[in-house]
Amino acid sequence: MIVFDLECQPAAHRFEGWFASSDAFSQQQSRGLVACPVCGSVDVAKALMAPNLARKGNQLPEPSLPKAAPAPQPQVPAPAAPALTNSGPVLTPEAAALFRAMASAQAEALKSSRWVGETFADKARAMHYGEVSHEPIHGQATAVEARELAEEGIDVAPILFPVVPPSEAN
Repeated sequence: MIVFDLECQPAAHRFEGWFASSDAFSQQQSRGLVACPVCGSVDVAKALMAPNLARKGNQLPEPSLPKAAPAPQPQVPAPAAPALTNSGPVLTPEAAALFRAMASAQAEALKSSRWVGETFADKARAMHYGEVSHEPIHGQATAVEARELAEEGIDVAPILFPVVPPSEAN
């Protein structure tokens, strides 16, 4: 998995995206599948980000020079909600547990459904109109296809966490 800092072009909202590879990001972006979580814009690009270079396991950390004592700062009450940083929101332990539970529920749901890839919209439509028998499916659809399905009264929902297509899995 690779993490990119992303930014929507019209409003400059910054957010983080996890992808199987750089190619996976490019493919999803070109199909309109990468959208800003704040404003919903699909005009998203990679934002500048500092590289994350890890030290070799056999390297010792750089010795640090003693620092001067910082000037006393006025006491400011801690914010009630988690603060946002450039690397994303700081999650409370409860929120982290909720995300783990949602990821586990998604994994269980995907076990009992069939991957249909880019034919998702066609398969969902065929099931809705009785052309084929109903079964749980998951796959890929553009934002436009998902909107059209919803307008036709076809129940679809986005997958909350990235899914690697079976053909690309190790």
